[in-house]
Order: sequence, then structure tokens, then C-alpha cells
Amino acid sequence: MLDIVIMAAGKGTRMKSSRPKVLHTLAGRALLQHVLATAAGLGAQRLITITGHGAEEVEAAMRSAFPEAPLAFVRQEPQLGTGHAVQQAVPLLDDAGTTLILNGDTPLIDASTARALVDACGGTQLALLTIDLADPTGYGRILRDGDGRGEKLLGIVEHKDASAAQRAIREVYTGMMAAPTALLKLWLARLSNDNAQREYYLTDVVAMAVADGVAVVAAQPASETEVLGVNSPLQLAELERRLQRKQAEALLEAGVRLTDPARFDLRGTLVCGGEVEIDVNCVFEGRVELGDRVHVGANCVIRDARIAAGAVIHPFTHIDGAEVGAGALVGPFARLRPGAELGAEVHIGNFVEVKNSTLARGAKANHLAYLGDATVGERVNYGAGSITANYDGANKHRTVIGDDVHVGSNCVLVAPVTLGAGATIGGGSTINKDVPAGQLGVARARQTVIAGWRRPTKKR
Repeated sequence: MLDIVIMAAGKGTRMKSSRPKVLHTLAGRALLQHVLATAAGLGAQRLITITGHGAEEVEAAMRSAFPEAPLAFVRQEPQLGTGHAVQQAVPLLDDAGTTLILNGDTPLIDASTARALVDACGGTQLALLTIDLADPTGYGRILRDGDGRGEKLLGIVEHKDASAAQRAIREVYTGMMAAPTALLKLWLARLSNDNAQREYYLTDVVAMAVADGVAVVAAQPASETEVLGVNSPLQLAELERRLQRKQAEALLEAGVRLTDPARFDLRGTLVCGGEVEIDVNCVFEGRVELGDRVHVGANCVIRDARIAAGAVIHPFTHIDGAEVGAGALVGPFARLRPGAELGAEVHIGNFVEVKNSTLARGAKANHLAYLGDATVGERVNYGAGSITANYDGANKHRTVIGDDVHVGSNCVLVAPVTLGAGATIGGGSTINKDVPAGQLGVARARQTVIAGWRRPTKKR
């Protein structure tokens, strides 16, 4: 049996933010959400998160993100060190199992690494996740026999308590360990705060294990990125770039053409067909699906969307909660809002906004237009400057535009209204009554020309 304990009680003073540190986002998800997502895949009977600063906010956010997971929360108040934190979880730990301890501010730990740490414990040994760092400042140093170079692991010394010689050690403790739960409980009960910080250090259990004759072993991650924690906005930004580069490389390996992997951001899931091309500075959020041969131009933001094969998304387009049909052309500077559904070969041009509307095959709205709460038929030509007036101040109403309708420029279609198939709307019209199929609808004032009129001039 496996219990997983995640330490997430810290305030994160160096983040200089009122938001709890573990709720700061990396690639669109909270730091703690990344850790819980990994932990949830390990088959633990309980995922126990230790909260403290902003506890209610943290707990509510995680319950919302993982409604089906076996979550449990304990609070560390006051916060008296890492050992004190884990002591709060002791009543929830099963003596017959293994406890895996992870950090809520170390978001990129891989499931395979966490599993290897549990396997190294084997239910009988204390297993530590360690790594050699070029700059180990701030980390607890691993103490071994033979002047620190031996195979036998003797203990951990915190950076603040380390001597100059100990600070030269490059092997560090990452804050993650796996231990037989029954032994871990005994060691936690024996912790003291006799140190420079007057805190209860979890790392002291290593020396206790050695004294008790329990083997202490080390496991190491596949990469340094897995164990990098976040303590400042700078570290968060650096980790963001590492993760984005990793995601970009995975897409490139799968055959996606990224113009520049250093200028790419994925904050969710991106599923790509063959021969997809993505230009620079594009952001993908939520779940996005790009079909074969889709081309996404520079500086686009796409969230929760499906874009079918052969579609072209021109630069500076924003798409949110929409579907784009095969061979459609969208943008530049277009906006598709939730509920927009474009059929095959639809054209949406510059400064056109579509919301909660369906456009059938071949429909076009190429310039400076708005379609909201509308049903648009095939081959419709929707003129520049035209809008659907769908909101009366209290309720939304629908506009229905039949196949082959031509709407001239600068028209206002006041919903609810229906334009029959093949109807034509004269430019500059305000239409608030249905127009029958094949008919011309015009609603505008008659032009008047005043002869001899003079423009006013300024007085001297």
C-alpha cells in the first residue's frame, strides 16, 4: 500500500505575492496541480496534501481540479519545519505500507522517477531522491562515508547548518523520499528542533535510520529539470521555459513544424495531425486539436478548439471554444468566441468576431463584422461593417440567414430575424423584419442633396 504526502504549506515569501506559492501557474496549471497529477497516476490509496498558508484557497482549488482523486488535506499551523509538516499527516498513514513524500513546489517530477523511488524503498529501506548540482546553494547536502565520496549514505545537513567543507558537496537532497511507514512514524516522533533555525527537519530521519541499522539508498532523476523547485518569480519563469522547450521538442519529434521552438507556449494539451505548421509566438490553452496540414500563423492564441484538416489560421487570431472546418481561412486579427462553428471552406477575415454561431460551407465574412447567435447558411456573403444585433438588454435572440444570402456593407440585422435563401440586403440597411427568400430588403433613409450649402468657417 502506498500513501503519498505532498508538502504545500509554505508561504513563498520570495514570490512577493499574496497568492499561495503552490497556486502560481506553470504552463497553465498550478504548481501543486502538476504534482498531484503525477501522484494520481501512481496508484496510491491516499494523496495527502499538507497545507498552511492560504490553506482554504489551496484545498478548494485542488478539490475542483481533482474531483475523483482520493485527496486528503492536513494543515500545518504554525509552520515549524519540514519534519513538523509530515508529523501532521501521521494519523492518516497506514503502518503496513510505504510513504512517498513529494514537494508541492517541485512540479515537474516524472512519474517514472517517483515510481523508481518507491521501488528503491522496497518497503524496508529509506530511499532518498538526490542529484548532483553545479550550484547546490540552498539545498541540503548528502553526507557519505569516506569524506563524502563513499557508497554509504550517512545523513543530510541543511545548507544553513553546513560547514564550509560540507557546502562544497555537490550531491544534494531534493526534498523527496520514500520510507516504510511504520519506521517513518517512529523517526518522526524522535525529531528535535536543536538547530540554527529551531525547526524540526525531516532530513534528520536519515541519521536515525543509519543509527537504527536501516539501509539508506539514493535514487536519481533522469534530468535536473524534474527536481527544480520554485521559490521566486525568476525560478518560475526559468522553469516555464524549460518545460515549454521540452514540449516543443516532443512535437518536433512527432513531425510538427515549429518555426522557432523557443517561441512556443503550450498550456494544456495539443493534438496534431500530419504536416502541421505553427509559426512563432503562438499560445495553446486547454485542449486543442489540429488536423492534417493545418497552418497556424504567428501570434495566435487558441484555446479549447478543434481545427480540421487544411485550415489556415492567419496571424493575430484568437480562438476560444470554437470549431473550424476543413479548408477554412480565419484571420488575420479575427476572433472566434465560444460556440462558433465554422463549416468547410468558410472565410472569416480581418477584424471579424463570431460568437455562438454556425456558418455552413463556403460562407464568408471577410471584413469588420460581427456574427452573434446566428445560423448562417452555405455560400452566404456577409458584408463589411455588418452586425447582428442579438441582445436587447435582457435576452439574446437568434438571426437565421439562409443559403446564398448576400448582406451588403454596414447593415444591422436586429434579431430575432430570418433572411430567406437567396435574399439580398442592401448596404446600410437596418433589418428588423423577415426578408422572404430571393427578395431584396432595403431599410434606409432616402438621400437628400442640398444645393448651395456652405460648410461653416471659423470666425477670425
